[in-house]
Amino acid sequence: MVLEFGDGYRLRRANSADHAAFNLVCLRTGDSGKDATAREDDPDLLGLIYATPYQVLAPDFAFAVEGPEGVSGYVLGTPDSATFYQRYQREWLTPLATRVRDPGGDESRWRGSDWARRAIHHPEIVYPPVLQAYPAHGHIDLLEAARGRGIGRAALEHLMGRLRDAGAPGMHLQVSPKNRNALRFYEKLGFGEVRGSELPRHTVFMARSL
Repeated sequence: MVLEFGDGYRLRRANSADHAAFNLVCLRTGDSGKDATAREDDPDLLGLIYATPYQVLAPDFAFAVEGPEGVSGYVLGTPDSATFYQRYQREWLTPLATRVRDPGGDESRWRGSDWARRAIHHPEIVYPPVLQAYPAHGHIDLLEAARGRGIGRAALEHLMGRLRDAGAPGMHLQVSPKNRNALRFYEKLGFGEVRGSELPRHTVFMARSL
């Protein structure tokens, strides 16, 4: 146990037994914080891209939010994005790509989870110089039942403390511009938008010093 939140919720170190639950949380929050189940034909792919690799590659910074009905969320990160992304491509995406077909580059022909299959074969790794003053990065997702309890703030503050203790001077993260609740949440925690011509326009990058 790491933190007790009350009402049966707590934060604990994640382990390999959490992978299936992480994949489910990622799916149920995968549409800009809303449930993406109806959109995806492979329920595991979002988690295999965005969640479970952190428990495997950066286990000291991977935490599960456990609630009365099981895993209700996670907070994940790494203090060294450059090294993480190298390992992520080599040790995680390359083996995963052997199990998933590439649907090709014609988006008009994509169906279901084809966008995620394409991302596995052609990942968009964004870590230009404008972000390198904030070398840590992280993710947090909570199911609806775990929201509004202060869990997100406490969990992310715990992760930021761990990243700071590991020597990271700053942290960045990505947010869908459609997820206004998440943008406000990060702003309240001291994150501000990072702008730069080398950053893609389809997502918002936010950062803060640690």
